[in-house]
Amino acid sequence: MGLLLSALALWVFAQIADEVLEQETQTFDQSILLAIRQMHTPIGDRIMLGITFLGEPVFLLLICLGIGIRLLYYHRRSQATTLGIAAVGAIGLNYLIKVLFGRARPQLWNRIVDVGQYSFPSGHAMISLVIYGFIGYLIAKRYPRWRAWIFTLTIILIIAIGFSRLYLGVHWPTDVVAGYAAGVVWLMTCILSLEMWRIYRSSGRNSQSD
Repeated sequence: MGLLLSALALWVFAQIADEVLEQETQTFDQSILLAIRQMHTPIGDRIMLGITFLGEPVFLLLICLGIGIRLLYYHRRSQATTLGIAAVGAIGLNYLIKVLFGRARPQLWNRIVDVGQYSFPSGHAMISLVIYGFIGYLIAKRYPRWRAWIFTLTIILIIAIGFSRLYLGVHWPTDVVAGYAAGVVWLMTCILSLEMWRIYRSSGRNSQSD
């Protein structure tokens, strides 16, 4: 299932990336942002600023640091290590892809947040999906009875962060979707690697006991 989801996400990213390079999404992207612009209110601005803060890389790294320390305290070294790799890898990959594509950010109205130069793919969308997704996976493994609720709340949070970037006018819609797609690929890579390591360690222990 994880491999299938990764393949689908990779295909989605490749399709969007090709259209972005050919500049075929401009009309679609602009029309969506202008429609969202009509929703702006002072209260909405403050809410979206708060939501977008939850996807700030520095804030996410602090969350990873806190959870990583807790995991190490309970001797879950492989989970802590994978969380760190997932976070740092997501930030690094997003930066490299942004530099590679060099897509300019929207400038349809005056921004109320400071942003970097490049737009594609959305770092908030990609990094928040990877980190919150991995944390949700760990919590769901710990509390399987609440798995549906955990995944639902995680997805809502990730979608809200992505939408906040559109509301604030700092990303094109295709940036956000591509960020999600790239995030899914990296998240699944990290989760599958952790599961394979767990199986490898379990098989090693079983062979030693035999």
